[in-house]
Amino acid sequence: MTAPTKPMPHSPAAPGDSPEPTGDALHTPVIAWFDAHARDLPWRRPDAGPWGVMVSEFMLQQTPVSRVLPVYEQWLARWPRPADLAEEAPGEAVRAWGRLGYPRRALRLHGAAVAITERHGGDVPTQHAQLLALPGIGEYTAAAVASFAYGQRHAVLDTNVRRVFARAVTGVQNPPNATTAAERKLARALLPEDARTASRWAAASMELGALVCTAKNENCARCPIADRCAWRTAGKPAHEGPARRTQTYAGTDRQVRGKLLAVLREAVTPVPQAVLDRVWDEPVQRARALDGLVADGLVEPLPDGLYRLPLT
Repeated sequence: MTAPTKPMPHSPAAPGDSPEPTGDALHTPVIAWFDAHARDLPWRRPDAGPWGVMVSEFMLQQTPVSRVLPVYEQWLARWPRPADLAEEAPGEAVRAWGRLGYPRRALRLHGAAVAITERHGGDVPTQHAQLLALPGIGEYTAAAVASFAYGQRHAVLDTNVRRVFARAVTGVQNPPNATTAAERKLARALLPEDARTASRWAAASMELGALVCTAKNENCARCPIADRCAWRTAGKPAHEGPARRTQTYAGTDRQVRGKLLAVLREAVTPVPQAVLDRVWDEPVQRARALDGLVADGLVEPLPDGLYRLPLT
């Protein structure tokens, strides 16, 4: 049975509107929907362990599940424990990251593996504060690992969860561009008191946002809380805040960085500057992208104009 929750904060409903849904009114249908419709993902299986959960959380940041799955499987096969990754050069993490994008996540995950090995005997720590102290671990990832790997009670706020809460409770189409104190307060108020239920609620609300309450073309007919969704009840008013940020790729420094890294990932020996020069015609942008990779620790410059993935 779902444990009682704290009262919900007031939302700006107009007179005569239906009352805002409480945590109790949301937990049971969303968790029941999750039990019936959750995707069978490898990091959700019991044998994934805390390390598998942590790897998935790094990889899933800004990257869809379909692209993560093959890289995740290869990663865990090669480095089934943090210590296995820690023994490798950080450049190997960058190489194995492939085309997931935002490759600094690979360096951060390698740094976390080193810290886990050195500070925690090779086991992903159980305490939220210890997770948060690891390099490359922020508020979201620490809460997600503590919740999904260890069944603890934490507010897990990713983009999908924030969108579900914005619509179902606050009555707006989209959450703010950056997580606000009000969102954190709402997420804490919605948490079931029971840790196991809270962990299921975190996973269920995230899955609901990923599969049903999507950014575009939401499927209210499949939503288990459509009848109590504040945004739907209000007639789905259009987003009135700042324009949603859109990410471009073609022609950007990100694209150039990706092309440079692709050459270095495929190379078994250091790569001459002349080879890297062939990946992009515009020399100023190419040089800027390469300098950025060096500054970020993703590429190591060597004498005689050679470059390689980092060894230290």
